[in-house]
Amino acid sequence: MNNPTGFLDIDREDRRYRPISERLKSWSEFVEPLPEGTVARQAQRCMDCGIPFCHSACPVNNLIPDWNDLVTSDDWQAALDRLHATNNFPEFTGRVCPAPCEAACTLNLEDRPVTIKTIECEIADRGFREGWVAPRLASRGTGRRIAIVGSGPAGLACAQQLARMGHNATVFEKTDRIGGLLRYGIPDFKLEKRLIDRRVAQMEREGVLFRTNVDVGRDLPLDRLLDDYELVVLAVGAERPRDLEVPGRDLPGIHFAMEYLSQQNRRVAGDAEEAAAPAGTISATGKHVVVIGGGDTGSDCIGTANRQGAASVTQLEIMPKPPERENKALTWPLWPLRMRTSSSQEEGCERDFAVLTTAFVGNGRVEGLRCARAHWEGGQLREVEGSSFELKADLVLLGMGFTGTTFPIEDAGLQGERGVIAADAERFATSRSRVLACGDARRGQSLVVWAIREGRDCAAAVHEALAQA
Repeated sequence: MNNPTGFLDIDREDRRYRPISERLKSWSEFVEPLPEGTVARQAQRCMDCGIPFCHSACPVNNLIPDWNDLVTSDDWQAALDRLHATNNFPEFTGRVCPAPCEAACTLNLEDRPVTIKTIECEIADRGFREGWVAPRLASRGTGRRIAIVGSGPAGLACAQQLARMGHNATVFEKTDRIGGLLRYGIPDFKLEKRLIDRRVAQMEREGVLFRTNVDVGRDLPLDRLLDDYELVVLAVGAERPRDLEVPGRDLPGIHFAMEYLSQQNRRVAGDAEEAAAPAGTISATGKHVVVIGGGDTGSDCIGTANRQGAASVTQLEIMPKPPERENKALTWPLWPLRMRTSSSQEEGCERDFAVLTTAFVGNGRVEGLRCARAHWEGGQLREVEGSSFELKADLVLLGMGFTGTTFPIEDAGLQGERGVIAADAERFATSRSRVLACGDARRGQSLVVWAIREGRDCAAAVHEALAQA
């Protein structure tokens, strides 16, 4: 590093948000980028550790000290090359990744890690501004045809890597636009969809073909796809939502989070209401909203509800309230359990922990929830006696995670496990010849950055299998 004492001399400075009153009026991103000079100065805080724990904490094994050093030397284009060596879509991860790399940073022992996520995002964004992100065409084609089913981060990463190896990659997507949950699961205020569109344009110039409105496994049998392609990669995600089977669940006004979020994303994209919400509009405007689930999906519902003008928003979490600060001696460099407050929660939300929902109540439509305090006893979650209470709710959104893939595993002649497609962790091979699976479809609900890693590794496995065929 060209400033060996930077971590001592320079304070941590990160991106700020636009004021809440301002950002609640918009569906656009509200994170304010740091000036390039400030980003370069923040990169000087990297210690170039003898053992860079940020590497192992990052699922794609980003070469973080390398591109930090290049940024401090004002060699941004080389930094972009080093970043792209491990990550196909750093502009995505620089926005929506929870940054386990920063949790593992040695400076996080003092709660002031290097702003790795911010630096990564600025490298990627500057690369696009300067025109450095260009199609990488294979020197020659192999003529080998591979179908990738699913256009989320795993499918896109796999397809891009295969195209750059010279193979003919075709991506099949069941919806009308490319991007999977990047497109219809993450709100625009966290990830504007123009970012997906420009990567798709790059991939098209690299030779990747895209086919939308094709639901493989239902509209198009897997066997039919195997007739036309040498190998099929299933990167179909894990979109099956966890349900809450309690009395009153069938009352109108109770919806899965993704039903709600995808509607608003379609509206922002310019779809007419009948196209955005063919089964009926779900809106938080003027309503008392209860979000069940304390993760990122629940947080996205909060931000969306507040922008729609909800009367109130309450978020319920079944787990106990975590500590404000983790015990570093016990957790570092692993991802710690501690209290976190998202930008959406800051915008207006009542949060309650260790709460069980025991029933939904209402007369023809949901009007409230019956709840109780919860505690762990004998390895099981139990209701605290005499702790019941009720909450008012006009709209309930279930964001409690996902239990597996919606792909018809057995109908496609595949074996499943834990609700996902059973596949080898190194070769990504499934129980069917010439069919591979990667991403959340194989490992279950996970992070965008893990999906990118799986897609890249699966592409390498496909390339090796074709070479041996």
